[in-house]
Amino acid sequence: MLNKEYVLGLVDGEGSFNVSINDKKRKAKISLRFSLKLRHQDKEILEKLQEFFECGNIYIQRDKRANHSLCYRFEVQNKKEIFEKIIPFFEENSPLIPSRKKDFELFKEIASLSKDKFQDLDKIEV
Repeated sequence: MLNKEYVLGLVDGEGSFNVSINDKKRKAKISLRFSLKLRHQDKEILEKLQEFFECGNIYIQRDKRANHSLCYRFEVQNKKEIFEKIIPFFEENSPLIPSRKKDFELFKEIASLSKDKFQDLDKIEV
């Protein structure tokens, strides 16, 4: 089992907090994703990360570009899991790298706004 310090180090180095916004329809749709990608030799670490958070999925990520190897990606897209597991963990255990901490704070702010039935995208300050 991984400990929180190890998880923070992994996320600081390889993790990402992603938001995508589709505002082409009448109501904007905000999608949230927490992910971490490692080389195929380290898939076991992603499996332990999945056990640690008790959520998420692991996907193979093939890349045919030169100098890129086969990778696996741990990903959480389920909003319930993000609100109940991912956000609380990082609120209690802030990322150590300032840029990753800022990424999380913005991710959390947008996640909070995404709970509203009417999503006012103008409230988001980058």
